[in-house]
Amino acid sequence: MARAWPAVLACFATAIFGWGFGFTGLSVYLAELHQIRGWPTALISSAITGYYLFGAVCLTQTHVALRWFGPTRLLAVGTILLGGGAIWFSRSNHPWELFAAAAVMGAGWSCCTSTAISTSLALYFQHQRGLAITLALNGASAAGFTVAPVLAALSQRQGVETAVPLVAVAAWTVVLPMVAIAFPKRTRLVTNAVAAATAAPHVTTGNLLRSWRFWSISLPFALALAAQVGTIVHLVSMVLPALGPSGSAAALALTSVAAMAGRLVLAGVIDRLPQRPAAAASVVSQACGLALMLLFLDQPVALYAGCILFGLSVGNVITFPALIVQREFPATVFSRVISLSSACGQFTFALSPALLGAIRDMTGSYGPVLALCIGFQIAAAVLVARQPSARV
Repeated sequence: MARAWPAVLACFATAIFGWGFGFTGLSVYLAELHQIRGWPTALISSAITGYYLFGAVCLTQTHVALRWFGPTRLLAVGTILLGGGAIWFSRSNHPWELFAAAAVMGAGWSCCTSTAISTSLALYFQHQRGLAITLALNGASAAGFTVAPVLAALSQRQGVETAVPLVAVAAWTVVLPMVAIAFPKRTRLVTNAVAAATAAPHVTTGNLLRSWRFWSISLPFALALAAQVGTIVHLVSMVLPALGPSGSAAALALTSVAAMAGRLVLAGVIDRLPQRPAAAASVVSQACGLALMLLFLDQPVALYAGCILFGLSVGNVITFPALIVQREFPATVFSRVISLSSACGQFTFALSPALLGAIRDMTGSYGPVLALCIGFQIAAAVLVARQPSARV
């Protein structure tokens, strides 16, 4: 429907904000707070893990929030909470503040990233849903070469305590008006669509959790995202010794540019592809990128190449779950399955930043960290490639 395309643009802007402050920006917070506060990497990583865990709890209710408040309020509140939490996180003077700010960020994350965006756009798109979601979630990739590098560069010059509020306020002035005007108000169309997309009394949460088809999506993407999230959170710290501050920012930007390129290439054909084999190939390509970085951890050229190869599938790994759910579950449970799957996955990958941080602190190297992430990705590729026979 033609009037729905402005909603895609608003979701694109929301995704830039969401992933800029709640995903790629985490790498900047971790590196900067470690330097200026002297806090252990494991402590900051644990707060980030708390952020993801609380966000996972909130994700289980995203479809309910969408039914009650509609897309406009859901996305707007999400960006406000996430940005406000990021400001508090970056200005924390005591460890307890890190965890309190992380809770605020987690609530915001659940309302303005992939689950909220996918379920919001599902109200307007059926035949071109894959294209709409892919284009909107390109904002996640754009965040890596817009918000994240600006945060990194500004933090180097003025400090992270100043950089995050400046960038957040500037981003709010763009994103919030777009969200406010892009979606129709509470028309009969939207109200009915929300009710249809979020209400499915014949399929309960218990039924889903007992279904291997559900877990055949949730488990592999949880493993893949554990590797992906952990790598991106630690990316700046990982490449800093070999690349320096400016090179680290460039590596983060290259990863995000590659993610957008990979997603754009796939956008035109994603609705026609066999989703599971394509998802498996996507995850394997990420493992190859990390393997290149593992083998040449002190070589700048190899690190840049590894970031690009890894980045090519960063966006697609986020997009594939919604598209597989669309094909394998009834339309009436799409919102519920996406919310629950995202929550289950996030509970798993929430442990990744703290786990990888602890491994880094114990071994004094990121080599074992990369090896573990490669293992996660290979396991994910094997699991997602298998097509279950039962249907919910």
